[in-house]
Amino acid sequence: MDESAFVAPEVRKRLAVRFGPEALDWCDRLPALVDQLTARWNLNVLEAGGGGTSRVFRCAQRADGATAWLKLTPDPEIAAAESQALHAWADTPSVVDLLAEDLAVGALLLQDVKPGIPMRQLDWTLPQVAALLRDLRIPSPSGGQGSALPPLAHRVDFLFEMTDRRLSTAGLSNAFDPAVLKRSRAAALELAGGDTVGLVHGDLHQANVLSGPGPSVVAIDPRPTLGDPDFDAVDWVMAGVAEVADLERRVEELAALVPGQSPDRVLAWCRALAVVDVAPRLCAGRDDTGTRFLVTLARS
Repeated sequence: MDESAFVAPEVRKRLAVRFGPEALDWCDRLPALVDQLTARWNLNVLEAGGGGTSRVFRCAQRADGATAWLKLTPDPEIAAAESQALHAWADTPSVVDLLAEDLAVGALLLQDVKPGIPMRQLDWTLPQVAALLRDLRIPSPSGGQGSALPPLAHRVDFLFEMTDRRLSTAGLSNAFDPAVLKRSRAAALELAGGDTVGLVHGDLHQANVLSGPGPSVVAIDPRPTLGDPDFDAVDWVMAGVAEVADLERRVEELAALVPGQSPDRVLAWCRALAVVDVAPRLCAGRDDTGTRFLVTLARS
């Protein structure tokens, strides 16, 4: 049994907070599950990691030594939604390839992206981002019965609930008047419920876009929903901005490069989600220019 599949206490605690106490049983079963999947898919585990909803294992394929990522989550619905989105994006090289899956156990086997440097570590440009957003902007896959994709409103509700928990846990519940949070949430839900419906990545920040071969970039780790694809532009136009005029200029510049993107809607999303974006900064004790700008934008 591969020792790297054993889940450390701090990770077990984080998963239990996210998924409930049943996640602890999943952690206990994980080493055996990893053994089963690596045997079936002919893999050797090289290292383990993971985020807030999954455990991820970098593996070598025994046939040729090529690397791939085995991703497992305690919630099979999360894997099913990611799988449906990756199948819908299968024709674009701007999204990581899905190599194999076992949705009954919440497992996905994903292509390794090389060189794979997160865009937050690189000097990226808006034209690069525009090319990615154009590739992601495809007709909505079936959202009818049997679809694993929730509406964007579900993602919005989750983000605001997480923001409330973060601020409360950090003793910062008074950082914003309750009316600010209520108004921002209502505005985001109104945008999410608009007439524009497409496939939304849902977590398209600079750590979830990697450098690919040559000048290309590759998106990973979607939290996919059906809704307004303009949602995916927010983290990119907000990055490093400290003045409303700069934000408006960047929104206009990006929208001019992405057919179908509305600068008014992107700017409205920025205002609605500013409190969500600034909460982790406040909890970390940051008081820089960007943080103060986000606080002002949230309260405006």
